[in-house]
Amino acid sequence: MKGLIIKTTGSAYHVLLDNGDTIEAHIKGNFRIKGIRSTNPVAVGDRVSVDRQADGTNWISDIDERTNFIVRRSTNLSKQSHILAANIDQVALLITVNHPKTNTTFIDRFLATCEAYRVPVVLIFNKVDLYDDDDMAELQYMQMLYSHLGYETHTISAKFLDTPEDILPVFLSKTTLLSGNSGVGKSTLLNALFGVEKTRTAEISDVHDQGKHTTTFSEMYFLPSSDGANTHADSKVSAVIDTPGIRGFGTFDFEKEEVGHYFREIFEVARDCRFSNCTHCGEPGCAVVPAVEQHRIAYSRFDSYLSLLGDCTENKYR
Repeated sequence: MKGLIIKTTGSAYHVLLDNGDTIEAHIKGNFRIKGIRSTNPVAVGDRVSVDRQADGTNWISDIDERTNFIVRRSTNLSKQSHILAANIDQVALLITVNHPKTNTTFIDRFLATCEAYRVPVVLIFNKVDLYDDDDMAELQYMQMLYSHLGYETHTISAKFLDTPEDILPVFLSKTTLLSGNSGVGKSTLLNALFGVEKTRTAEISDVHDQGKHTTTFSEMYFLPSSDGANTHADSKVSAVIDTPGIRGFGTFDFEKEEVGHYFREIFEVARDCRFSNCTHCGEPGCAVVPAVEQHRIAYSRFDSYLSLLGDCTENKYR
């Protein structure tokens, strides 16, 4: 039997079979994908083969070749990765300037990972209804910064998204990984897109202004097609993969000489460096540091670059 992984629960996987049935399946303890050191060898979005046993249990026997996948470093095993999703068309990164604050280092680490795996990113700034004048000024600056770099950006108030048509086109005819820090409103946005409660929402902690986890496991949801059908068989299916909120983003398997390649503006300016393997950390003839000093490269972006470079040189998780 062939099917699509639409939900993970830690010990089991929900598989949407090609005939439309949904079954629960498991993997054997030694199941691994060659060349990938991952805490979860099977991820939402994977196409798999399932064998049904005589006792009625279902076992995943094989995974189709992936078109792409997104990983982050596992928080438990620093030498292994955690696959967020596979076979996606884009990532929608939900960001809040405040309540809670999404820091630019997190955003830039996420963007760098998507650049490394060649997955397009859309930045959606949420909760604009809560922002004061200072927050709005920061929002406008961040939108200008990332738009200038070529990233698509949107602003919404998911809690008051009475007309989801304003943001719905972002998700149409694509499989989208929806991600972001805990508390940025992913569940609220999903519920608004579907018009019904798909996932639970929770209030932000008053003490730390941090989000509370409401999504425990990754799950794929299908937006209804124009005729009202809800199926994965259509080649133009619209699917959204919801993931648990994350508070840090550890990158995986970046070589220090390559980190600059994943920052679009640094990669562009680095062509003028004297040395092709310049890490922009004091080498003679570096073109990047002067560009930062001249405000042609944002300090926040360069700080994020140095943070990632530190991960590579010190082999640590951030």
